[in-house]
Amino acid sequence: MSSRVHARTTARPIRIRKARVVALLVVTAAIAVLGHRLVVSSSSTAGPADVLRAEHRAALPGTVWPEAGQAAVRVGQSPVQVGPNQHEAAIASVAKVMTAYLVLRDHPLSPAEDGPTITLSDDDVADTDHRQGQEESVVSIAAGEQLTELQALQALLLPSANNIAAVLARWDAGSTDRFVARMNATARSLGMTRTRYTDPSGYDDATVSTAADQLRLVERAMRLPVFASIVAMPSATLPVAGTVHNTNILLGHNGFVGVKTGSTAAAGGCFAFRAIRWIHGKPTTITGVVLGQPGHDRIVAGLAAADAMVDRIAGEQARPVLRQRVPAPPSR
Repeated sequence: MSSRVHARTTARPIRIRKARVVALLVVTAAIAVLGHRLVVSSSSTAGPADVLRAEHRAALPGTVWPEAGQAAVRVGQSPVQVGPNQHEAAIASVAKVMTAYLVLRDHPLSPAEDGPTITLSDDDVADTDHRQGQEESVVSIAAGEQLTELQALQALLLPSANNIAAVLARWDAGSTDRFVARMNATARSLGMTRTRYTDPSGYDDATVSTAADQLRLVERAMRLPVFASIVAMPSATLPVAGTVHNTNILLGHNGFVGVKTGSTAAAGGCFAFRAIRWIHGKPTTITGVVLGQPGHDRIVAGLAAADAMVDRIAGEQARPVLRQRVPAPPSR
């Protein structure tokens, strides 16, 4: 989500009957787990050097790639393929994939666990008010409010809350600076040689990467069942903020099961994604990243570029695992 979109845009009402919401949660969570199982068996032992050797430039037809910005994709167990124009660029809230990955690496959760409790302070409220004044994406909090680790990760990944990114960074590492240092050390360990993190939310335009680098991280993060289940959720309920909604409006449509949107003026529209389509008679994961997509509504531009890529890769004869029409973006 845009790091500069006001908090009110992260809690827009969606009038869907309770039974449909429950059904969608079950289906999307099951599909996310399926996607995890489809890729983990052959990729779990691959190190950064293996990923680098597997990377192929522009092996897919040129028509697959977005006309602007940059992209990278992996189809099933095939080598990673990257499009043209790979260069270090702002990635906006896609940076939160690394934040969630580090938190779950340091504080692992099983799918049945909520994790330890994080108590929010007056300083957290003051930081939230400051960010809201800058029109950053935040969720409402209160001093003394208690969030479980799971709830904090939901706030981070669904409505893309910058204030909760800062909370998690301090909770995990003791300070934002130490957490950012860990982000960069982890990027280096994963072979993300063209990535530099300067903050845990992506609000800072100096946080830069490439589509190819972010794809390596997305595949690692999606191996974590809790991460995969969170990014497959259309909404979640928090103690003070109430119901918050996933900024990924493609979720549950045309096979999409995650992962994370992002946009700023400098970054354009960005989207790290996974979809599952039937290709050659079997469900196949299509995992990718698009960065720098232009458009008046940058979030929609990033989503649209990924949707078009998945359609082109799968081909007209392939059918999505979830066959539904992509909804129109909500009015603002």
